[in-house]
Amino acid sequence: MMEGSCFCGAVAYRAESMGPIGHCHCRTCQKVHSAAFAPTARAPRTGFGWTRGEDIVASIETTPGKLRYFCPRCGSHLVAELKDQGSVILRVASLDTPLPSKPVIHIWTSHQAAFFDFDDGLPRLAEGVPRPPES
Repeated sequence: MMEGSCFCGAVAYRAESMGPIGHCHCRTCQKVHSAAFAPTARAPRTGFGWTRGEDIVASIETTPGKLRYFCPRCGSHLVAELKDQGSVILRVASLDTPLPSKPVIHIWTSHQAAFFDFDDGLPRLAEGVPRPPES
């Protein structure tokens, strides 16, 4: 079980499990997190739930169909979701429990911040993670 929360503690969540961690370098992540990239991991929607602050958590639609949830009091971004997918996207830095693994990939490196250079040996994808074929 993974647990996470915002900086001020007003909003918290739990996720039963999560997939591999990746660093997202897309321009939207850079802007909403004020950082060169955002560590993220997908978690099954069925195992995700708000444990505190569900009545105050705010969201913004940053691209059509993609909502990013954040605490309206301290501004911490916590989770994102695409409504048509069976998972949510955890903002890994908001987790309070130890990570089960280390990051495995960099995505959207075509948007890499000019001021940030990295050479950690992880694979790099110029765009996002390819979606699995529709069945």
